[in-house]
Amino acid sequence: MKFTTKSKKLNKAWLHDHINDPYVKMAQRDGYRARAAYKLKEIDEELKLIRPGQVVVDLGASPGAWSQYLRRCFAPKEAGTGGAAVGQLNGTIISLDLLDCAPIEGVHFIKGDIQEEAVLHQLEAALAGKSVDVVVSDMAPNLSGIESSDAARVAGLVELAIEFAQAHLKPEGALVAKVFHGSGYTQLVELFKATFKKVKPLKPKASRDRSSETFLIGIGLKKPAVPKADTPA
Repeated sequence: MKFTTKSKKLNKAWLHDHINDPYVKMAQRDGYRARAAYKLKEIDEELKLIRPGQVVVDLGASPGAWSQYLRRCFAPKEAGTGGAAVGQLNGTIISLDLLDCAPIEGVHFIKGDIQEEAVLHQLEAALAGKSVDVVVSDMAPNLSGIESSDAARVAGLVELAIEFAQAHLKPEGALVAKVFHGSGYTQLVELFKATFKKVKPLKPKASRDRSSETFLIGIGLKKPAVPKADTPA
């Protein structure tokens, strides 16, 4: 494969920005696998979504930074300490991705495509009848650069996250989903508003300025699923 001078310059610029990115440095310092951990952290700190003892499903989890953040939220905080990456865990975290994800202590990882019925059954089996407090979705397609096609792919993944949330969230549960500004964004906001009592768009500071990504947070289902007989976590 030949690289043009332009592509070499772009790669060099990206590498320079990445190395000097404060969130990359923070992730290395704090032991997170990716800077994305701080996106969920900012969302959580603003909306107070994550609490010990919850059941959380992490869709599009690889390489695992969001699950790492969740795991630390569920580490007991005693005598002013907490947020441990290993050890005791108060809560349930189930993560799923098409790609491999190195193990995270206490996190149940499923490799597969949520669009496949067999994979969805695995996810439901891992829940063991428990309702979900929070669904977080960092799912994103491989973008082609064709706006209409990419918008349809993004919308399809967000709709899958909403469908899963509608079927498994507790009535006052929450969904955090990555979306992109551009074609189809307004329709996704309207879909969230039709599904949830409260909807908030939020672009964390950890999202790069030049990125069109943002996050939609929906809280409280307008039409909750039939309550499940929850098993204690």
